[in-house]
Amino acid sequence: MPSSVAVSGASGYAGGEILRILAGHPDVEIRTVTAHSNAGQPLIEHQPHLRSLAALTLQETTPDVLAGHDIVVLALPHGQSAQYTDALADVPLVIDAGADHRLTSPADWARFYGGDHSGAWTYGVPELPVGGGKQREALRGATRIAAPGCNASTVSLSVAPGVAAGVIDPSDIVSVLAVGPSGAGKSLKTNLLASEILGSANPYAVGGSHRHIPEIRQALVAAGADAAAVRISFTPVIVPMARGILATTSAPITPGVSDAQIRDAWESAYAGELFVQLLPAGSFPRTADVVGANTALLGLAIDRDANRVVVVAAVDNLVKGTAGAAVQSLNIALGLPEDRALSVNGVAP
Repeated sequence: MPSSVAVSGASGYAGGEILRILAGHPDVEIRTVTAHSNAGQPLIEHQPHLRSLAALTLQETTPDVLAGHDIVVLALPHGQSAQYTDALADVPLVIDAGADHRLTSPADWARFYGGDHSGAWTYGVPELPVGGGKQREALRGATRIAAPGCNASTVSLSVAPGVAAGVIDPSDIVSVLAVGPSGAGKSLKTNLLASEILGSANPYAVGGSHRHIPEIRQALVAAGADAAAVRISFTPVIVPMARGILATTSAPITPGVSDAQIRDAWESAYAGELFVQLLPAGSFPRTADVVGANTALLGLAIDRDANRVVVVAAVDNLVKGTAGAAVQSLNIALGLPEDRALSVNGVAP
């Protein structure tokens, strides 16, 4: 019998993408969808592309409505998921697509988000190198999962292999990201209007203020970096594409390391991985190559003149960055095939 699922925040971008993927999942039944201001309205009015779910009506997001399911996915704004988690103690699997349960450090939470720290759940990036293995192992049988921040997981997957292998210096990581505005959510914001972003590139959260920075540091420490040594300069730039992240990340090369050792670090880390792929030497990804796919494509360059490794990563922020990571982690937690309902293929043109 399929597992029953409730998805909160179902009228938003992340909630809609989770529903799109789960609609093709043979082992789950989408039974309940909830929203806040849009409660009482047909789901199809807010997600008109989800034709197979046209019969569903958005209900109020309350503990009573969410309880009683096998799986609950919380696709809510940051700071709102934690209020439901105690009431969902009897739900076998809860996945938070917001930030409330990503960070292990209360100090980091207070600095970058504010308010009470709700505790960390199992981090939902299966391919992330962790302690000589992968985060995937921690997800097996997990009952509470924190889906990643899209920018954070993209940068972490980009450089964690080099950190784990000791071929790069994590004290001087620089990452600049071109990101689509869908990562900021569906609510109306003047700076995200088409008239504001078309024909323009707009930096934001410049100078170490972006909330995904502590999440990246946390992932790199898990990969083997000394916490005191990790320093990252992180600059996201909104560009006029609905979906996608193109992250260009560089770090100094460890003295005495050969080019072959550098490339082998990434090849070994992602050998056999379906959803994180290293392109051949000299090839670099485009965001267009991963639209609609649960795929992270990486291109690696070794700049000896600058003594830096450069990694260019492309993901669909709504799939591999959020909803796909959540469903991939769900599959692992339930012992299902990891790629169930997930595609490695993008949509083109």
